[in-house]
Amino acid sequence: MGDARVGIVGGGILGVAIAREVVRRRPGTEVVVLEKEDRLAAHQTGRNSGVVHAGIYYRPGSLKAELCTRGRGLLRDFCAEHAIPYVECGKLVVAVDAAETGRFDTLERTATDNRVPGLRRLSPPEIREVEPHAVGLAALHSPSTAITDYTAITRAMADEVVAAGGQVRLGARVVDILRRGAGVVVRVEGDPEPLHLDHVVVAAGLQADRVSSMVDGERGPVIVPFRGEYLGVSEAKQDLVRGMIYPVPDPRYPFLGVHFTRRVGGGLEVGPNAVLATRREGYRRRDVSARDLRDVLSWPGSWRLARAHWRTGVDEVIGSASQRAFMRSASRYVPAIGVADVSRAGSGVRAQAVDRDGSMVDDFRITHADGVTCVRNAPSPGATSSLAIAAHVVDATWPGESRGRSQGQPLGA
Repeated sequence: MGDARVGIVGGGILGVAIAREVVRRRPGTEVVVLEKEDRLAAHQTGRNSGVVHAGIYYRPGSLKAELCTRGRGLLRDFCAEHAIPYVECGKLVVAVDAAETGRFDTLERTATDNRVPGLRRLSPPEIREVEPHAVGLAALHSPSTAITDYTAITRAMADEVVAAGGQVRLGARVVDILRRGAGVVVRVEGDPEPLHLDHVVVAAGLQADRVSSMVDGERGPVIVPFRGEYLGVSEAKQDLVRGMIYPVPDPRYPFLGVHFTRRVGGGLEVGPNAVLATRREGYRRRDVSARDLRDVLSWPGSWRLARAHWRTGVDEVIGSASQRAFMRSASRYVPAIGVADVSRAGSGVRAQAVDRDGSMVDDFRITHADGVTCVRNAPSPGATSSLAIAAHVVDATWPGESRGRSQGQPLGA
């Protein structure tokens, strides 16, 4: 297989992790990463909260649950090997209202089934031992939940790809993917000569549906972008939270709710919310794309989603417009931090895949056909799971092979 050529579309953490897994498992394979931006990790990878999830939320037996558990360990080892910050600051998921008791109990069973390391249920006095300024009726404590720098991880993985003989091409926008005989032809904007490859992996994040549809013509699931905004806590109040404090999530949504998160570079943030974005790669409220809006509005699933959840959408818009409304929820968990203690910080956009029936795709969705693998949905904990997803993709693409060093074992091993 020394003369085989593999292309990876997408230079976020997942695309680069897959490229790295290929060069490690299949020595001699020519690998090229194609990224349309002028840098790696430009979008979801470089604009998330940096949390390494421990597996609290995900349905036991799902791909998310399995790959999050495996990916966390692989990521921790990778960071140690490359001297990248990896801080197990821990996390509390706090119930503040008796009405949350049923959801809280269900979450505890899920986390227990997923074997979250060191998980404990805390009483109010025990909550204050972990987070002295937090309040609640009960909490789940996950001491192994960590924070890291996903951009630094992506760059370190890219260095390994290049050191193994692979290429990382920036400013390389893919405009067409065609199956041609036993191979795949990829056209890059501005390049007169197409790339002739043996296999292509699409890991295009916010553009996953568009790039995947070049291959198979399937429009769905469609990416519906949700902007997540953060508030930064003033320096005087940053030490009031030691690690992370989360609400009990609403099981109807894949979002985890506004929470307090420490950053590896210093500081404390509150967020993110989840507001429908008017541009897939738009990080400001005024960012609008006619094409992106047209794609959302023309997809039947978008309207079904809106009809089912419009009230929640209105609440999110209000929180986006008003810092007071944004903090009204967060301050229930840490009353000492209020609206006077925060200011607007950064934002990110989540690529949420939505099916035709209006359901938000919850699990990872990866398809394989005729020389092309498409990662159609890999939201949180996609970054946490990136090295495990990469091993899963290589296992599924070249089953039965175990050449070179692997960063993961096949599913079911």
